[in-house]
Amino acid sequence: MKSVMALSAVSILALINILHIYWAYGGRWGIGAAIPSKAGEYKPAFKPGKSGTLFVALLLLMVCFILLMQGGYIDQLPANTLSRTGCIVCASVFFLRAVGDFRHIGFFKKVKHTVFARNDTWLYSPLCLYLALTCTILLF
Repeated sequence: MKSVMALSAVSILALINILHIYWAYGGRWGIGAAIPSKAGEYKPAFKPGKSGTLFVALLLLMVCFILLMQGGYIDQLPANTLSRTGCIVCASVFFLRAVGDFRHIGFFKKVKHTVFARNDTWLYSPLCLYLALTCTILLF
């Protein structure tokens, strides 16, 4: 069970990483559903830049390596204090992302009638909760 969760989380994060790289280099597919928009408006709440999007892709890649290390899948880099601390940080970040900012993102958002909000309620926030749970389980 633990290995299924770890490998599925790494696979999902790797796909999201590729998607962020695609967006950073000008890709448009799915971008409208991935950025929160203000209530009653169709324009995004913010416009992410290339460097910020690539930074998120780098962070996602780092999470993949942390999960692989913590799960014992990289023989040359066994789980250690650094990977354990990274796993705790990742679990915290994913959990906080699932809870949200109480306005545009997370389970407790106020803006609920946009494309992003519907996707966030049914896909993004539950996925973040799953990733937080996976990071937590890999600690033990």
